Amino acid sequence: MRPKASGSILDTSLFKRLMRYTRPYKFTFLFVLTAAILLSAFSTLNPYLLKITVDDYITLKDYEGMLVLIAMMGGVLLMEVIFQFSFIYYANWLGQQVVYDLRTQLFKKLIGFRMAFFDKSAVGRLVTRAVNDIETIAGIFSQGLFMIIADLLKMIIVVVVMLSVSWKLSLIVFAVLPLILFATRKFQKAMKFAFDDVRTQVANLNSFVQERISGMKIVQLFAREQQEFRAFQAINERHKKAWLKTVWYNSIFFPIAELSTSITIGLLVWYGGLQVVAQANGITLGAIFLFIQLSQMLFRPLRQIADKFNTLQMGMVAVQRVFGVMDTDSHIQDSGSIEAGQLKGTLQFQNVDFAYKADEPVLKNISFEVAPGDTVAIVGATGAGKTTIINLLGRFYDIQKGVIKIDDTDIKDFTLSSLRSNIAIVLQDVFLFADSIYNNITLWDSNITEEMVVEAAKKIGVHDFIMNLPGQYHYNVKERGALLSGGQRQLIAFLRAYVSKPALLVLDEATSSVDTDAERLIQNATEQVTKDKTAIVIAHRLVTVQRADKIIVLDKGNIVEIGTHKQLLRKKNGYYRKLYEVQFSKKEEIA
Repeated sequence: MRPKASGSILDTSLFKRLMRYTRPYKFTFLFVLTAAILLSAFSTLNPYLLKITVDDYITLKDYEGMLVLIAMMGGVLLMEVIFQFSFIYYANWLGQQVVYDLRTQLFKKLIGFRMAFFDKSAVGRLVTRAVNDIETIAGIFSQGLFMIIADLLKMIIVVVVMLSVSWKLSLIVFAVLPLILFATRKFQKAMKFAFDDVRTQVANLNSFVQERISGMKIVQLFAREQQEFRAFQAINERHKKAWLKTVWYNSIFFPIAELSTSITIGLLVWYGGLQVVAQANGITLGAIFLFIQLSQMLFRPLRQIADKFNTLQMGMVAVQRVFGVMDTDSHIQDSGSIEAGQLKGTLQFQNVDFAYKADEPVLKNISFEVAPGDTVAIVGATGAGKTTIINLLGRFYDIQKGVIKIDDTDIKDFTLSSLRSNIAIVLQDVFLFADSIYNNITLWDSNITEEMVVEAAKKIGVHDFIMNLPGQYHYNVKERGALLSGGQRQLIAFLRAYVSKPALLVLDEATSSVDTDAERLIQNATEQVTKDKTAIVIAHRLVTVQRADKIIVLDKGNIVEIGTHKQLLRKKNGYYRKLYEVQFSKKEEIA
């Protein structure tokens, strides 16, 4: 559910929370504020020096004194340039430091979420949060907060100087000021809602494009190009309308601001000129020059503040969304204190119940035990709960009832990282990163050398296939392993599991999408890797589990049978026997 726009200019609680990220850089923060103050002072000083030059030197034709004032103006301008550079550079530097820390914390949070969070969250939206929204937050510091502070300081100094020089000319400027303030306030509130809509539409667009590109094969396979294109056009249209709404508000506000500035200058020249000609009220030619410049310095920051508020508000919308992810409580509790070390592999499920959704149990009172070095197969129809058992073993989800033990220790008592480092899972749908085969096997673990990988590949019989690829072990498989066949990706995943030297090996439909040759290689690899290790094999194809030490048959979340292949086939009305007979047209003779 997307956050609702509050309509307020600034959410103070969110803003205070964001400011906590500046604490490690407090000296830089204070320096930027100091630079903003000095920049405001120097930028206002030059117009005042111009007034003195016109009234006291140009009018009186004191050219030597004029040169001194011009030199002073040059010095002030130089200081203004120095502080302008310092202000812009360090404001942006601070913004990038803050978003670096935020993005790091956000990514750390994301990789710790339980699988249930990703089941319900669109990948495109999460990418938007971690990339686009985080970068938008940087604008709060580089173009928003400090710029607004600098502009407000400049406006205060301008007002003080105006009143000290001529209160009558000041009244002319102040008479137009309420119109600018009213328009600015309305503009800010409208843009708050507009930018909230923009961020929502950007997330929707990113999510849609990411999913369609990832699933392009399905789109083209089922000839859905035109339908998906029309769906994209609709989303893109909403995205365009959201941005055009911000353009509409800008196109109304800025002409009003420009018109107000021009009217003010006209009134100053008209009234001030009459007073100079009449030599009344102490208004001088230099004062008119000063007020023309100061009125622009007063109105321009107002227009800029409106623009900077756009940046600030857009950044705060992004802050709201990022903190929304960071405040999500969807972690597996890693409260265990036992480092698993090298486990023996005794596995016990004791009266385990589990449901992804309340009142929809997936596993019901599951109990079984696997001895070290044994291979247990779990079979059953689709939806019986086979893969769920694997998800629970690695604590990707936590059970609601019962206990799961490895080596007589509750898996919740192990630290999460040490538990998972002892379990290697080969999935049916293999994910490979856009990197070399070697890095996809080791997953950037510096403790696994290339020699170890080559030796393991030779042992399980996949070395020759890798050596025939361009670049061999350093062959880049591109995104999701697109340059490899399904069987080749499966072999890489199997080798990845093998080199990790797990205590528990899990094959989740690992041979269902491979050809006969690849399956033969995997069967050979299975024999190698399961020596002295506990192995769990999940399969629809019963031919792959016949040599298992124990077969567990699941039906609708219940264990209905346990035994060896031969034992289960002897049961005349057994569930396993029916599954076997369905898969084989010629029934095996039962002894």
